[in-house]
Amino acid sequence: MNYHFSSRVPKTDIDPVGNILKVVESPDIISFAGGLPAPELFPVKQIAQATAKVLNECGQVALQYGSSQGIPELRKIIAERVKLEGIDTSPDHIMVATGSQQTLDLTGKIFIDPGDTVIVESPTYLCAVDVFKSYGANFVGIDMDDDGMRMDHLEQALSEHPETKLIYTIPNFQNPTGRTMSLDRRKKLSVLADKYDVMVLEDNPYGAVRFAGENVPSVKSLDSTGHVIYMGTFSKILAPGMRLGWIVADESLINKYKMMKQSADLHTDSLSQYIIAKYCELFDIDEHIKLISSLYQKREQLMMAAIQKYFPKNAKCSYPEGGMFIWVEIPEIKDTQALFDLAIKQRVAFVPGEPFYSEHPKPGTFRLNYSNMSEDKIEEGIKRLGKVIQTALLAQEVY
Repeated sequence: MNYHFSSRVPKTDIDPVGNILKVVESPDIISFAGGLPAPELFPVKQIAQATAKVLNECGQVALQYGSSQGIPELRKIIAERVKLEGIDTSPDHIMVATGSQQTLDLTGKIFIDPGDTVIVESPTYLCAVDVFKSYGANFVGIDMDDDGMRMDHLEQALSEHPETKLIYTIPNFQNPTGRTMSLDRRKKLSVLADKYDVMVLEDNPYGAVRFAGENVPSVKSLDSTGHVIYMGTFSKILAPGMRLGWIVADESLINKYKMMKQSADLHTDSLSQYIIAKYCELFDIDEHIKLISSLYQKREQLMMAAIQKYFPKNAKCSYPEGGMFIWVEIPEIKDTQALFDLAIKQRVAFVPGEPFYSEHPKPGTFRLNYSNMSEDKIEEGIKRLGKVIQTALLAQEVY
C-alpha cells in the first residue's frame, strides 16, 4: 500500500529518542535517560479520596462534555498558582490544555506557517522542535551560558530574521541543561519581544520544583504588551498521567486557542480537571511540592558528587537549582551515540545531546536525569558511566 502522507509526516520511521527509551526499559538497566518524576511521590491515596468525592458530589457533570477553556474551578486555582511566578491574571486569561505537549501543538497551529522562523535555545526541548518542525518551521538556535539564552545573540538573530514568528524558551531549570535564565535577561527578552513584535512562548514545567537559590520572576510577569504566552503543567508537581497543563495569555488570544482546541479534542478530560481541583481543595499541594523538591535535591547532590568522583576532570556540567536534569559536556568525546551504545552494554543509560539541537549539534554532550532513579542506584550508575567514558576516550586515542 502506498500511503500519500502530508508533508508533516516524517520521511523516515527512525525515532532516535524513542529507540533509546525502548532500550532502557529493561529493569536491569540503571536509566538516567527519561524525564520522569519519582513515582513513589505520586499522591495515590489523596487522589483516590479526591476522585471519590468528585464522583459522589458531581459525578454526572464531571463525566459529561465540558468547556474547551477548562472548568472554572481549576482555572481559579491556576490563577492563584501563577501568582507565585509574579503573574497577576484572571481565570478568563487561562485555558486548560491536555498536557504541555498540546500547548506546543496548538501554538504551532496558531502561529507557524511553512517557512516561518522559530528561535529556540541551543540546546532545547526536543519534542518542541519536533512539533514546530511538523508545521514547517525553520529554526535559529541561540547559544546559552550559565545564565540562559544569550540576549546579544538573540537580538542579532531577530535583526537578521525579521520573519521570526516565535521565540521558545524554558527559563527555569531548562530541559535539557538545567540552567536558569537570569532576571536581567528575562527583562531584556521582554523588551526584545516588544521591539521586534514577536511572540514568546515561555514554558515552565519545572519552575515550582526549586531546591536551591531564589525564585526569579517569570518573563510573563515582566510583559506589559501581551507578547508573552505562559505555559505550565501539573505533570511535574502532581502526576503526569493526568495530562493537565495550562496556558496564560491575553483573552483575545485565549479565544484563538479555544477555537483550535475544539478542532483537536473538544476539551481536556473533565474528570481529571475536577479531581485535581478537588485535590487542591482538600490537600496542600505546596507541601507536596516541598517533598518533591527535597527528594530531588538529595538525588541531584548524590549524582553531582558521583560525577565529580568518577567522570574525567575536564568534564563540564550544569549545576541546577531545581528541576530534573544535569547537562554534561565532554569535548573529547566525538560520537555520543557510540558512547550510548557502550553504556547500554554496561547496563546504564543517558540521552545523547544531538536530538536537543535544532541545528549544529555539539559533540560530547548528553543529558542525565536524577529525579526518577533511587538513591542506591545513582552512584553505581554514574560509576559505570564513568568507566564507559574512560573506555571511549582510550579507544579514540588508540584510533
